[in-house]
Amino acid sequence: MAKASVFIADGFEEIEALTAVDLLRRGGIAADLVSASSGLSRTGAHGVKVLCDRVMEDCDWAGSDMLVLPGGWPGAENLRNQAELCERLERFTAEGRWVAAICAAPYVLGELGLLRGRRATCYPGFEKTLAGAEPTGALVERDGRIITGRGPGAAAEFALALVEALAGKKKADEVRAGLAG
Repeated sequence: MAKASVFIADGFEEIEALTAVDLLRRGGIAADLVSASSGLSRTGAHGVKVLCDRVMEDCDWAGSDMLVLPGGWPGAENLRNQAELCERLERFTAEGRWVAAICAAPYVLGELGLLRGRRATCYPGFEKTLAGAEPTGALVERDGRIITGRGPGAAAEFALALVEALAGKKKADEVRAGLAG
C-alpha cells in the first residue's frame, strides 16, 4: 500500500490538509498527519485544532511515497522553517519520489530551488516565490513527480491528483465518482 505523509504546522489551511488526507484514504492510500513541531496538536489558520497521527521526529521517511505540504499562512512559513523537512523534500526530489504542495506551500519548494525549470501553480500573489518555475495559474499542476495546487478552491482536485499519482487514474476516478453523491 502506498503511503503519504501530510505535514501540519500551526497556521495550516484546514481544507487543504484534511481534504488531502480524506481523499488519499478513500483511495486506499495510507495517509498520516505529521506534526511539524513537537506535540501532536496543531491549530489551523482558521482556528480548527487537529490531532496529528505522529510528530515529525517519528515520521517513517523511508516508508513514505509522497510528502505533502498544505498551504495557509503562517503554516507554509512554519514548514519552511523546519530544516529536517526541507532536507527531506530535497532528498525526495533528487530521488525522483513524489512531493506535493498547495496554496502558499509551493513557496517552500521554490525557496529550496526544487521548482526550477518546472511548471507550477500556487495561491495568487505567491508566483514570485516560485524561483525559476513557470507559474501557470492552473488549479493543479503536475510536472514530473512534483504536484502543486492553487489554493483552497482546488483542494479536491489537488487531492485527486495525489490519489492518481499514487494509485492510478482508475482509482482517482472511483474516488471522484464517490464524491458526486
